[in-house]
Amino acid sequence: METTIQRAKKPRLEWLDALRGFTMILVVANHVLGLTFGMAPKVSSSMQFLVIFRMPLFFFVSGFLAYKAGLHWNLSTLGKFLGKKLRVQTIPTIVFFLLGAVIVGTEDFASQVMTWLSRPLKGGYWFTIVLLYMFILYYLFCFLEERLKRWMPSMPSWLPITILFVISMGFYETCYQPQYFSWAFGWRKAPNEFMNYSSLNQLFLYFPFFLYGNIVRRYWNQAQRIMDSRWFYPVIVVLVIFAAFDFLYWHTMRMTLTIIPLTLARFILLTIVFMYFRYYHPYFTQRTAVGKSLQYIGRRTLDIYLIHYLFLPNLPTVGSFFSTYRHNFVLDTTISVVLALLVIGFSCITSNILRISPFFKKYLFGRG
Repeated sequence: METTIQRAKKPRLEWLDALRGFTMILVVANHVLGLTFGMAPKVSSSMQFLVIFRMPLFFFVSGFLAYKAGLHWNLSTLGKFLGKKLRVQTIPTIVFFLLGAVIVGTEDFASQVMTWLSRPLKGGYWFTIVLLYMFILYYLFCFLEERLKRWMPSMPSWLPITILFVISMGFYETCYQPQYFSWAFGWRKAPNEFMNYSSLNQLFLYFPFFLYGNIVRRYWNQAQRIMDSRWFYPVIVVLVIFAAFDFLYWHTMRMTLTIIPLTLARFILLTIVFMYFRYYHPYFTQRTAVGKSLQYIGRRTLDIYLIHYLFLPNLPTVGSFFSTYRHNFVLDTTISVVLALLVIGFSCITSNILRISPFFKKYLFGRG
């Protein structure tokens, strides 16, 4: 079994680790704008743009890295991968969720825990829960996919993953149909308590991007040929300009039809960022200061995500300033990123202190 997994491992793509680091900075910067400054997306010209693609990009990279070429998916492999993910995603989430309820909670401990549990975002700790859902679904899919290949050897290799992607897009669509689904955004009647406690609505929102990244990795050679073609980049840039502007400003498609430009903008923007890091990969290696720094952050994404909530300051006066002097993309992006880097720095220091203990290193951060 160990030999099988070792054969599946390949050298890390340095620029991909740098991309993960960049995405982590965007995530923390967005939390600075929303939680530290108390700003709504419509107030911040930076936030309303970055929020379109930052989390889809994070899940895209997770799906890209989840693909294990040449791995034999038997029951032993499935059990080992599921067991590891359950340990890595569950124990740290529970620990920092409870710690967060003590440190940053505004209610007494028991009330704060119940309040966060009853909400889809879980006080911010929804990400690791939803990512665990995705890995469970994906590993089960890989196991079934291998069985299908044996039962139907003539079946096209692309068919199972395509069907799963189409199904995921169907569930994604439900999140923008409030008249039919109680977990959809904009629902004004009684909330769906099961969806709130389970955070499954977040799974519906982001699983297509995880699968998109996985498909790109599965067909990496073909994907690179498409990205390197002369027509692809100009076409998607033109498309994303119209899609993003329509979603942010024009609103020609109202109500549930807004999902069309929004979805297009999400997929294209994350693709553009991905292509940027791939194209300029020499700048994101260990030999450059930027590359080395971003890779370090990229390899500590779990640590940073879990810890950074504990270090976010409370600065609502900054949010009031931006509410008065609105739509300065350069200013609110710069301030939020600088503060995000400080928060990330303190998170990394805390992570390093905790990692001195092999026990904490293994059970809090999944290493060792």
